[in-house]
Parts: sequence; C-alpha cells; structure tokens
Amino acid sequence: MTDKTAGGDVRLSGISKHYGSFTAVHPLDLTIPQGSFFALLGASGCGKTTTLRMIAGLEDPSTGTVHLGDRDVTHLPPYKRPVNTVFQSYALFPHMDIFENIAFGLRRRGIKSVKKQVDDMIELVQLGEHTRKKPHQLSGGQQQRVAVARALINHPQVLLLDEPLGALDLKLRRQMQLELKRIQTEVGITFVHVTHDQEEAMTMADTVAVMNGGRVEQLGAPAELYENPRTTFVANFLGTSNLIEASVESAGSDDVVVSAAGSKLRLPAQRCSTTPRNGDHLLVGVRPEKISVVHAEDAHTVAAGRNTLTGRIADSSFIGVSTQFVVDTAVCPEFEVYVQNVERDARLTPGTEVVLHWNPEHTFGLDAAQDIDAGAPTVEEGA
Repeated sequence: MTDKTAGGDVRLSGISKHYGSFTAVHPLDLTIPQGSFFALLGASGCGKTTTLRMIAGLEDPSTGTVHLGDRDVTHLPPYKRPVNTVFQSYALFPHMDIFENIAFGLRRRGIKSVKKQVDDMIELVQLGEHTRKKPHQLSGGQQQRVAVARALINHPQVLLLDEPLGALDLKLRRQMQLELKRIQTEVGITFVHVTHDQEEAMTMADTVAVMNGGRVEQLGAPAELYENPRTTFVANFLGTSNLIEASVESAGSDDVVVSAAGSKLRLPAQRCSTTPRNGDHLLVGVRPEKISVVHAEDAHTVAAGRNTLTGRIADSSFIGVSTQFVVDTAVCPEFEVYVQNVERDARLTPGTEVVLHWNPEHTFGLDAAQDIDAGAPTVEEGA
C-alpha cells in the first residue's frame, strides 16, 4: 500500500515563538523533504514540541511562515491543514471498538462506505484479530498502532508524532520503532517525529534535527551526526564522547597534530568544526567504542600511527555485549572505553595500568570556546 499524496516538502521560514519575554523557538529555517521520516530531537524545553505544534496549527508562530508544498498554511486552523497528529496519550475513544476508532475521521466527513479503507488500515498496522476489541483490551503498543491508523486514514500529507512511544516500556518501544518505520515506508508520507530519546531518533529517522535552547544545533543523517558532531552539545547528547582539551602543534590540509598533557594526537583536518591554526586550542573528541585497551605490558603490540594514551583503570562494568571501562588518564580523569566481549583480558581490572589506542581517523575536533559539558546527562536527569 502506497499513498504518495502530492503535497511537497514542509518548509518553515523564519518561524519563531515567544511567550512574553521568553523565546521558545528562535527564528528557524527548516525544510522537511516530502516522504521522509524526520525527527526533532532534544531535551525537555528545547523547542521541539512547540515547533511541531506550529506545523500542526496548534500554536501561532510569532514570526515566519509554514508552507506545505507551495501552500502557505501559516494562518489556517488545524482542521484545514492536511496534517494529523498522534500524541503520547493516543486519545482513543474508550466506548468505541478498534474499527470505529479508526473509522471516526471518515464518518465525521460524511463518508458512508468506510469498510474497505478501515480494513486496509487495520491490515497496515497488523491488528486484524483485534477489530472488535475496545481500547482497554489492547496493549500500549497496539493502542499506539490504532492511533496511527486513525490518523493515516485521513490521508494527511504529513503525520506529526509527539513523543508517541514515551508511555511504552523499553522492549515494546524498540519493537514499535521498527513498526513505525515499516508503516512510514509503506505509506510513503512525511512523518515528523518529536522525541527526547536519541536511540529512537537514530533508529527511525532519515534526517535528525538536534535542538537545543530553541535552535537547531545540527541537522543531518543519524550516522553523520554521530560520527561528525559539530558542537559539544551534539557530541555529548548523541551517545558519549571523550573530549580532550588540546593545543594545535601543526595544522596541515590533511592532518592536524595536537598536544594534550604531553601526548601527541592526530586527527583529519576535515573532521574539525573550525579551521585550526598553530597555537589554537581545540577540543579533540573520540567515541568510547572506537578505542582499544591493552595491558601496559602489551604496549609493544600497538601498531605504529595509532593515537595512544596511558592511564589506569578506575572502574569497569560488565554489561553483556561489552565491558565499559573508566580510565584515569593525564588528559581526562574519566576516559570512557567500551570494549566488545569477544576475547576478554582478565587482567583488565581496576587499578591496572593500560594503554588506550585508536585510529586517528576516528578523532574529531571542536571549537574549544564551547562548554565541554554541554549536552552531557546530569545527575538530576539520570535520577
């Protein structure tokens, strides 16, 4: 089943939202390609839901315009926009069975013959045997699929999803991530998905906009954002990054060499978010899973040309697929390293002297004027 409804891109031009003296969304230009799965990702209060509500017509922009294709919908009420929204609460009608919940939008528009369309939707969301059940008889994931079917049956140009998986437990949430991606691929319409969950955004979306403080920090494909963060916020918010304060010793067109606490490290020039010059300060980053760790006695086995640091294991956690080490190094007291549990070295225990090494190609460079801890989870968030 494909419904390639002609409609074009979602284009936000200079839209912003102010509540009195508070700016929820700073002037924003954003194009969401037709037929894509697009995620607005960020922590609470970053402006992502406000942006979604401006697309839906549930909030009026303070400045700017919203276009769906060539059509300016900025001042249209929600019911006149070819857009439907699925909320975290699902908002199903408890007294109606699943068939009637899904048929509701068609019946409200005066459409008499609904069975074929409803049956198609029920097949799409794979709820055939639950047609005559009431919402309370379904699991959270099944209720969520009913809400998606009820929204899609109206053939919107754009489906907006506001934290739709937030009420589900972890295992079900992961199943539903794949399910929503399958549905989006089958129907071929634009999905705009708001979430604070990095894994959710990266699993489902073609393109992710990372938002912070009412602005888009970085926009791109999930792998691009993860491998080439351009700000400390993105580096810390999307997974974990080890960030090292360093000074530039030489900056060529291909390689940059930096010095940090007596250690020399190399990184590709094209992986620097700024143009480094000799003597500049730089934040040098590497992801924990890119790093290998060997016992200090085996330092001679490290291949030439690798970036290396020495340190002492401060802590280790076995988490099944990997062991996570925290290593105290001169450049960083809590250097994180994730090692797959393929051939575990039993000597790698807290207190052990080790050598960390990684491919220089996996190193990135960021402007040192930024807050090194921006985007990192806090104790309060983890509570």
